[in-house]
Amino acid sequence: MKQIVIAGIGTGIGKTFIASILTEALEADYWKPIQAGNLHFTDTDFVKKHVSNKRSFFHSEAYRLSQPMSPHAAAEIDGISIELSKLDIPETTNNLIIELAGGLMVPLNRNELNIHLLEQWKLPVILVIQNYLGSINHSLLSVELLLNRGIPILGIIFNGERNKMTESFIENYTKLNCIAKIEMLDKVDEHTVAYYANQFKEIFKIH
Repeated sequence: MKQIVIAGIGTGIGKTFIASILTEALEADYWKPIQAGNLHFTDTDFVKKHVSNKRSFFHSEAYRLSQPMSPHAAAEIDGISIELSKLDIPETTNNLIIELAGGLMVPLNRNELNIHLLEQWKLPVILVIQNYLGSINHSLLSVELLLNRGIPILGIIFNGERNKMTESFIENYTKLNCIAKIEMLDKVDEHTVAYYANQFKEIFKIH
């Protein structure tokens, strides 16, 4: 079974959309360990709404935090502390897509970061990149960090408005597999997710 972590070079770059596509393509389970804010419509709710297959199971978050901010700060406001020991991968016989909360160096508590969670899991990562001023720096730092910590990188996905010069530099410098380049979309619905999921099935050789 495939178990893949969706990470990003920052926050708000479309990780949940990409996670929806992969969940649909692999007919995988989905898990967002930490949800910070937006509890009325969580990232799990978003993926569930946009996935059409009947096989996917949506695992409950380990932590549901009331404030849309860094998990360590949101948890402190809610009077709790995030413990990595409570973030064990859910048991399933299905493929599993895991979406991180924020970037790799986002703090989960006063001493531990998302990167420590990835070291604990030892699962391959797909790094989601969005083009913006500074994205080359953020992308290369993220790749360097993952490689230095011995975390396998399955590939990168560019999401959003195209920038050929930026994308070409990141691909050539990192030598990583570019899994896909998802165009900027005016509307996202289950048909959009299904369209890209069919392409991902070919990429991951799923029949």
